[in-house]
This record gives sequence, C-alpha cells and structure tokens, in this order.
Amino acid sequence: MRAIVPPYLLSRLASADAPHLAHAAEAARATLAMPRVYHSARVNLDVSVEGDALVFEGSPAPDRIISDAQRREVLPGVQVRTEDGPASADASVEQAFAGLGDTFDFLWDAFARASIDGAGGTLAATVHYGENYDNAFWNGERMVFGDGDGEVFTGFTSSISVIAHELGHGVVEFSGGLDYQGQSGALNESIADVFGAMTEQHTLGQSAAEATWLIGAGIFTDAVQGVALRSMKAPGTAYDDDVLGRDPQPAHMRDYVQTSEDNGGVHINSGIPNKAFQLAAVALGGASWERAGRIWYLTLTGGALARDADFAAFAAATTQTAEREYGEQSEEVAAVRTAWGAVGVSIGDATA
Repeated sequence: MRAIVPPYLLSRLASADAPHLAHAAEAARATLAMPRVYHSARVNLDVSVEGDALVFEGSPAPDRIISDAQRREVLPGVQVRTEDGPASADASVEQAFAGLGDTFDFLWDAFARASIDGAGGTLAATVHYGENYDNAFWNGERMVFGDGDGEVFTGFTSSISVIAHELGHGVVEFSGGLDYQGQSGALNESIADVFGAMTEQHTLGQSAAEATWLIGAGIFTDAVQGVALRSMKAPGTAYDDDVLGRDPQPAHMRDYVQTSEDNGGVHINSGIPNKAFQLAAVALGGASWERAGRIWYLTLTGGALARDADFAAFAAATTQTAEREYGEQSEEVAAVRTAWGAVGVSIGDATA
C-alpha cells in the first residue's frame, strides 16, 4: 500500500491521551490496524505505436469510475459515478472524480501520457472507505479515500496534491517501479510528491516560483498546528503540533534519518529529493513540468533506472537525462547539478 499519511504520524495520534482527541486517537489506531493489500501492476499492453509514440486520434479523454465503500473496508464498493453518468450529490464522489480528471489532464498536457498506464487505462477510485479512516492510498489498482476522523484529519478527496500523489505511485509502478524500501522507497514517495505538486500547479495555473509546494494542504482540521503533510520547499516545516509532533523530514543528506520504521524512512527521507526537485524547478523558471519535470519524467520512464536506485543513482540519472535532452553545457544541466549538490547528494557517488 502507498498511503499519503505516514505511519509515524498516525502512531503519534494513536498514542494521544487528551480527552478531546479520544475519537481521533481511536480512529488512528483503527487505521493502523486495518490490513491492506498492495497489488503490483502487471502490464500486458497491446497498443499501436508509430516510432516511439503511442498513436491517438485527437486528445484522449479520461475513463473514470468512482465507487462508494459505504464506510466498510471492502473494495471496490458500490459503483456510483462513471464518465457518462450523472453527477452525484455526494461531495466526496465529485471531488474524487474531478481530481482524477485533473491528474489525467496534467499527464497528457505535460508529457502526452494517456492515464497512469500510458495507454488510456481506466482511473478507478473508492470513497468513504472504513469508519473514520485516517488515510488515502493507492493499492496498485485504485485510489482509496477515507473520510478522516473530523478532529485531526478531514476527508482526503479535497486535495489535488493527495490525489495526484497517489496516482503518481501508479505511474512509478507502470514505469518499472522503485523498491519501496530505504532510498529507493524514498525516491518512490518523492516522485509521487513531484506528480502531486506539478498537477496542483498545472490545475491552478501556477509557475514554480508562485507555488506553495505543499503536499496535502487542507487535510488537517483547524485544530492542528500545521499547513500540510509535507513541504517540498522547506522539508521539516509542514507542521509543529502538540499532538502530532514536528515534521521530521530532512532537507539535506547530513540529516538523513536511519530507521527501520516506515520501510526505512520512505516518507521521512523523501524530503531530500523533494527539495532537490523544487530547487531545480524554481531555478529553471516557468512551469515546473516544462523542464525540471520533463527531466524527472524521462528519467523515470526511460527504462534504465534500477528498481533499487539510491539518491546518488537517481541524481546521476537525472543529470544524464538533462545532458542528453539539453546539452552538457546547458542551464538545465547546471540547475540539476546545483540542486542535488544543495541537498548534499553527490552525483559521483552513485551505487545503483
């Protein structure tokens, strides 16, 4: 399972003993205890190609299916919204439907990628999963949204960055995947954040300089001292709350967190490559997906990235992509090199 709320944050909430948070603490404990199965993508595509490109007539349109779990832990749930069906009176259904569409539009506009599988595949989601479920996740086949506990977490369908982040995990998987452990797992999380941030910026018409670079803004209630789950611009500053603690993400390799929890710190150490991408995108100017995003995307989908790639290997790969696409002496190469250097990742130290 690839979930937006990291286990260490839910664990903090689960151990809260304040009477006014009893409901939220119980919801967090239930969320942590709920079994979830991740289905790795298995692709068997039969598509027509012309040269290196998929051939489409005109611009492809999304194929979205939204189901309602009706607060049970059963997937997919009851189908309630389709591409050609009427709109729903349920706000969560409509928000999920719109968010899937925004992500589809971004992938096509930015990279001519038709859906997360690159072949126009169906985008499926389930809303109202579980009772007071404090998370949203990609299970390898669909997006799944909880409604939150109402005290600490609100519903998750209102955040475009959350939706695009989770679908970004699908893009990673369909592109060959990155092992969900240690640095490769942190890269998996970071690339999903990159897709989340770029999709939100694309939807809002923001440049890299104008963007907040927040992931999950709006999913906390007003009771929480924090603005989002993560900040790509300033890792470690997204929240500082009496119950949830302080955002533990590092922004530099000198602060890299060695831990056996959270699959080796995949949600924590993703702050380092997150910051590198944000620096590169702002340095290059304009929209984040135009050059920095293109370099990251081509690196991910080029077929040469090892599943167990570490930060240094990915830094080297993005540099090589920039050199191939823009020239060795280009400003794109300089921006990528400078960004990785700023977070303490040495391109010469690649081991994977």
